[in-house]
Amino acid sequence: MKSIKYYTLILAMIGISLTSCFNLDEEVFDRVDATIYYQDEASVKSAVASIYGTGALSYIEYFWYLQEFSADQIAWRSWNGGLWGWDEAEKFVLSSHTWTPDSKIIRQTWETAWTTIGLCNTLITDLEGLDPASLKMTEEKLKSYIAEVRTLRAWAYYNIYEVWGGALPLNISSGSEIPGSASENFDEGCQIIFDFLVKELDESVESLTKNSVNRMNQAVNRIIKARLLLNAELFIKQPKYTECAALCQEILDNKYGDYALENDYRNIFSINNTQSSEVIMAFSFEVGQLNGGWMRNMPFLPYNIWDYFGGTYNQSGWNCTILTPSYDNSGNVLPTGGTDNPISFLEAPYNDKLGAVYERFDDRDIRKQNFTYNSATGEYKGMFLKGEIKANLGTGEALKADADRDGQSLVYVDQVGTFLNKGRNLEVVMSPRWGETNSGVRLVKYPIYPSSAGIDFQDIDEVEFRLSEVVFMLAECKMRAGDSNGAKELVNSVRQRYFSSSDWATVKDQPGPGFTQFDMDWMLSQWGLEFLCEGRRRRTDLRRFDKFTQGQWWFFGRTTEDGKELPAIRDRKYEWYPLPSSALIVNPGLIQNPSYN
Repeated sequence: MKSIKYYTLILAMIGISLTSCFNLDEEVFDRVDATIYYQDEASVKSAVASIYGTGALSYIEYFWYLQEFSADQIAWRSWNGGLWGWDEAEKFVLSSHTWTPDSKIIRQTWETAWTTIGLCNTLITDLEGLDPASLKMTEEKLKSYIAEVRTLRAWAYYNIYEVWGGALPLNISSGSEIPGSASENFDEGCQIIFDFLVKELDESVESLTKNSVNRMNQAVNRIIKARLLLNAELFIKQPKYTECAALCQEILDNKYGDYALENDYRNIFSINNTQSSEVIMAFSFEVGQLNGGWMRNMPFLPYNIWDYFGGTYNQSGWNCTILTPSYDNSGNVLPTGGTDNPISFLEAPYNDKLGAVYERFDDRDIRKQNFTYNSATGEYKGMFLKGEIKANLGTGEALKADADRDGQSLVYVDQVGTFLNKGRNLEVVMSPRWGETNSGVRLVKYPIYPSSAGIDFQDIDEVEFRLSEVVFMLAECKMRAGDSNGAKELVNSVRQRYFSSSDWATVKDQPGPGFTQFDMDWMLSQWGLEFLCEGRRRRTDLRRFDKFTQGQWWFFGRTTEDGKELPAIRDRKYEWYPLPSSALIVNPGLIQNPSYN
């Protein structure tokens, strides 16, 4: 089903003495000598392949938490203020912008990120010391593998750069010395890391292969650089939109591989997505090899969800992650939860340009329906779960809710609140700390196949780079250059696949719910709709538009927690994450992000 498969292997052949940025008390073990282990190209390929799994698992979980829960589209929902799902507020601090250097998830993200980078450092040192002739390889082939690992390291570094900026160390050695922050000055540190990434990517690109969908390739390399250029104002306080636009055009002109937008968006996320013309790079998941594919859906789904999908999977739903609500809690409470006359956050008196995810989708958008699967055609439709949830893909008896609504019919509402007045009386606007078990629309971005289909949804590869991102980057560059029509046409080249031809004739000239013109607010909203739940919403999208701490959505400025106001406009210190306290304790060379001193 998948054209190229890179399996996760045991990392013993690379050695255990990984360079760490969070553990000064490092115990050094004997390593297998590189010339002994690497005997042929197969051994080199295995060593390179092994690192992908470590990177993929850290990205799909921990970075996803930091990038999505802190933003305006997805939240971790607790029940009754913390009776269920509170998890010591680990994730609530992300949604409420109240984290500190002691927050657990920040520490976990730091540690997993450096594991990937440490593995890359060690392997690059090993490969650079090998004689290609002794491996029956050409020098060019060995250089290709080295370039692949350097690009993988650059990808991992870019992810942490978005989170910690200039407080990072520049750690590219396989030795035991642990460096401190790149500079005592945060801005200078940002420039050092930026320059390193650009140089690393530029030096590697020509040695990479093209169109290798489960590996770092030339187009991936260029997209990482384009991300740097698009966000250069945040990183180094220099706009580089013109350079970004030129690079994006080269990618779209197929200079770095042959790609095309999909007419059917489902090809991007289905079981055979490695064959999609739009997918540039995807991390390979397969049960028994690298089992992380469940992470894309399970956080959103209830414990009895297999009665809906007709599956027999071992994975259980978490039932705590939701789309941020589109409506407040105005009106009379309904027996199944929710209220009868709520007000949309898109409308007065709110008029929010952020959040309200489900209602941002046009009603004619083919994605805006409950997920169903047609066993006769093998095709699925929709990517949400809303309203009454019935067994057998909506054809059977109603599923039962648990927790505060135990035994009642499960009816998901596009609202968040304590409709039973448990834990705290219902208020017009409440934070995700107070979401009953039926609060919030649920997302099924990657399809879940019934057992009868013979397809395990956990085997679907996780898409990290796709051509539509390049189209959107170019569109934003045009928008920032004053060419709003050019931006609109580019976005519409992607957007049209979500509508019938008759609907598109009208929709193409409509900016969509909550907007009256094709402007920067619309551009940011389109980023959110296209890449919903793909681990990038805070990333630098909200920050690039200066909306991450300065933008209004949902409960900010409209409710309190423990007597404290959650302000509409937050402290700008939250635009970067702090280095974890544990890292500062063991590595005195690290310098905390100055906003947290």
